[in-house]
Amino acid sequence: MHSSDKSDQQSSGFQEIGISPALLKVLNSRGITKPTPIQNQAIGQALEGKDLIGIAQTGTGKTFAFGLPMLQQLAAGKKRGLVILPTRELAYQVEEALQPFASALGIRTAVFVGGASMGLQMQMIKRNPRILIATPGRLNDHLERKTVSLKEVEILVLDEADRMLDMGFKPQINRILAHVPRERQTLLFSATMAQEIVKLATAQMHMPLRIEVAPSGTVAEKVEQEVIIVRQQNKQSLLISLLKEHKGQVLVFSRTKHGAKKITRTLNDQSIRAAEIHSNRTLVQRRKSLEGFKKGIFRVLVATDIASRGIDVTNIAVVINYDLPDDPSDYIHRIGRTGRADREGMAISFATPTQARSIRDIERLMRLPLRRRKHEAAPHADMEDAPSEPRHPRRHSSKPSGSRRPSRHSSKPSESNSPNRHSSKPSGRRPSDKSSGRPNQRRRR
Repeated sequence: MHSSDKSDQQSSGFQEIGISPALLKVLNSRGITKPTPIQNQAIGQALEGKDLIGIAQTGTGKTFAFGLPMLQQLAAGKKRGLVILPTRELAYQVEEALQPFASALGIRTAVFVGGASMGLQMQMIKRNPRILIATPGRLNDHLERKTVSLKEVEILVLDEADRMLDMGFKPQINRILAHVPRERQTLLFSATMAQEIVKLATAQMHMPLRIEVAPSGTVAEKVEQEVIIVRQQNKQSLLISLLKEHKGQVLVFSRTKHGAKKITRTLNDQSIRAAEIHSNRTLVQRRKSLEGFKKGIFRVLVATDIASRGIDVTNIAVVINYDLPDDPSDYIHRIGRTGRADREGMAISFATPTQARSIRDIERLMRLPLRRRKHEAAPHADMEDAPSEPRHPRRHSSKPSGSRRPSRHSSKPSESNSPNRHSSKPSGRRPSDKSSGRPNQRRRR
């Protein structure tokens, strides 16, 4: 690139990796001039029709990494594309991101998610969409009714694949794959390279190229993280205090639907405009909450983990983990909602005095220590001295050498009132996203 014009240099970034003039025009009109690392590595390979496994954290631009090459290939004569995602929010988010580009190429899209009208989806089918964006449960409903055929799908995208498998959608994904032609291009994107992902890739992909732009557990560099040790009964007052201290829009994560509802009610009672988003809310209510948050109507959005990968808002100033997640990897996805688009962000987590083990698990995953401070009403015991039992027997270098050996008789955190996500036996019922976007065994969200 020899142009002295910086804008021209950036614009040529997408051109150099093979994006067509029609798509470049839309990118430039939206001020998107420089590919992200995952886009830079994936787009050219995808345009060549190769199978890809993209390992990248949330907020890295994965949607365009698979969406732009898929659209360009469809415009050049490929028949249809299919994008499978774990939640309704993600499905609508992907459609919203791709719609301007699809319109410019005259390509229709359709979204099939649970909770939406079957009748409206039938009308979408009659308009002959070239790209179908769907959650596994609702797509299987259509396949069982024979209202949809996937015989012409030539490009298959499995987005947030690790999340789909974690949510119990593997049987449904297998049924969908049985309806898709074996001769196809498959693009698989995931935040982690779990063993189940390896098995899926081996069985369903043809010599896939692996692209990894950041190690698993990596968070945005500009996100400042802090853990506050606080008693459970003092969390509400601490939250209100932090909302007064920090400006801008705030995303609050609760472990349970009941907790999210209670937090939202408390904040509104304090004249803090808040909305909630979880699986007990209808599709219309969830979309209204998310849109209101995006537009600034609500300053605070209170969510369960159903939204940890489904909220694409670039100006979230602070993410507050009112409750720590069950799975350390969910912490990564939660705080990935702030510090997007290379902006600065803040992530504050509340931990009770008995949750030392949970904090250490998160630190182990991220390979860095978290700054900790005690809420003034919290007990004076140091976090590392709190009774807890390590989940893994091996030693970890992140543990201070002077810390005492954890007690074998500690109780679990008071928030952990649900079974371990990996220990429950299959119920025999097919997971469904009709009402919640998540399978039945995880309805507690």
